[in-house]
Amino acid sequence: QVQLVETGGGLVQAGGSLRLSCAASGRTFSSYAMGWFRQAPGKEREFVAAIRWSIYYAESARGRFTISRDNAKNTVYLQMASLKPEDTAVYYCASSSRWYGSSWSQDGMDYWGKGTLVTVSS
Repeated sequence: QVQLVETGGGLVQAGGSLRLSCAASGRTFSSYAMGWFRQAPGKEREFVAAIRWSIYYAESARGRFTISRDNAKNTVYLQMASLKPEDTAVYYCASSSRWYGSSWSQDGMDYWGKGTLVTVSS
């Protein structure tokens, strides 16, 4: 069982930055692939970024978001810059025992956090 807790969400103006954190329980954190997903109001949950020994970004995140992890702290981060109103969503952290390359979906993730809300004002 893995427990994930996201923090760092909030209200930010367009063009601003925000860093999300996801703290994970478990002694095998370093072996997990960790991903960030988001769900905007009225929309399906979508993949944002993933990291294990490689990193992969959704097109919407590439160049603006940076995913990283600190295995000593069992924490994964999502640094978001140049935020846009369309980035407004609940952001979820998730873990998986598998690495999916360029084909990530919520169905492939094993554990989820409860999410943290990011609101980008125009």
